[in-house]
Amino acid sequence: MRKRTFLKAGVAASSLMLAPLTAAAEDMPYNLLEGKPFDGTKLNILSVVTPQFDGLRLRDGEFTELTGIETEWTFIPFGSLQEKINAEGIAANGTFDVVNYLDSWGPPNAHWLMAIDEMMARDGISMDRYPAAFARSAQFEGQTLGFPLRAHPQLMFYRKDLIPEPPESWEDVVRIGKELKESNPDIAPLALYYNNDGNRQNLFIWINFLWAAGADIFNEDGTAAWASEAGIQATKDYIALHTEHEVTNPNSLAFVEQDARQSFMQGNSAMIPVWWWAYSGFYNPDSSTLTKDQVGFVGMPSYQGQTKTYAISMPFSISQYSENQGAAWEFLKWLSNPEMDKANATEREVGGKPIVNNVVTHIASLQDPDVNAANDGIQAAAWESLKQSDIMPQIPEWPEVGDILSAAIAEAAAGGDVAELMTAAAERSDKVLRRAGRIQ
Repeated sequence: MRKRTFLKAGVAASSLMLAPLTAAAEDMPYNLLEGKPFDGTKLNILSVVTPQFDGLRLRDGEFTELTGIETEWTFIPFGSLQEKINAEGIAANGTFDVVNYLDSWGPPNAHWLMAIDEMMARDGISMDRYPAAFARSAQFEGQTLGFPLRAHPQLMFYRKDLIPEPPESWEDVVRIGKELKESNPDIAPLALYYNNDGNRQNLFIWINFLWAAGADIFNEDGTAAWASEAGIQATKDYIALHTEHEVTNPNSLAFVEQDARQSFMQGNSAMIPVWWWAYSGFYNPDSSTLTKDQVGFVGMPSYQGQTKTYAISMPFSISQYSENQGAAWEFLKWLSNPEMDKANATEREVGGKPIVNNVVTHIASLQDPDVNAANDGIQAAAWESLKQSDIMPQIPEWPEVGDILSAAIAEAAAGGDVAELMTAAAERSDKVLRRAGRIQ
């Protein structure tokens, strides 16, 4: 095991430039430094399990050839990743040089994730290459902490054999749902997930209603904003899909996102609003009873004539505790380059292994004809969704506040009084943020 020295979390990015700044980067692809200044370094990378990152790992021989830097990947299932990230931050020993995490976990861990703005400026890289919501998801308090390598817009997937015209609004969803209950009573119209699962998944669709209504999560002074008149009505309409209109799967109270996806794949539900990455699984014969011809997708439905959606990402960042930060930056440049983004969504075999991935994060890839042709045009639909999208609040206290909201949503879907629950949740949130000193 090679010797490591621990770095303090406050190290400035400018002190990490171990490579000569005069290197003729333009002669190397992906803005990599000439001369292999980190030859022989070995990077340890922590990543979530996904075919997308399998495709990147299988291509990293190119990175080693160009830089002399070797890589060791450790893949963790999503359900265990947050605990692992938290443990890395507490241990502060630099076991992993590069880490992958959900964007909402960034603020609580920002003290040990390295800001990369100075390196981006040096190497001519701009976050403008990403949709605005994706870019914001990798930033905290004015600093960029990493690149959003895995990022997802929301789409509405539906059964093309059951629904000739997909919904354009949530009113359409209700209408189509009631028609389906008459014509296909054995299939639930809509798979939603209201369960308070600890990951706050029941907020993912709710926030589309909230934002489209012109409401928000927080006011400018940091106090809770969702208990406004518009916010309460938006929440009532989200809950009414289950309690009043009864167009949701009867099991939606117990469903988390995975359960809803399974319901759609097993033919038990006809519509599902979910992340775009789910598309290939919806017609994969190993996981689904559906064929590709049965699965359609469109942008998220509008609410009150407006559409604003939630976007999510899983950035890669450099650990402040790594002793290999310069080499790790070279890796991030290679990993995030636009050519790689495109190749990983169009090439279906890498190193002899089949890879099915439609996830891209660059605006250029979302609009690329070849990328869209390889993925049934899903990137074009995603780009439309991303034009009006946002992310969850990027504050360290969000997990606690989000848990309060998630519990209120679950209770409301189970028949509780929406106004009372959301007002009480707002009061609890204000207490949390006042205690943290975020509001007066």
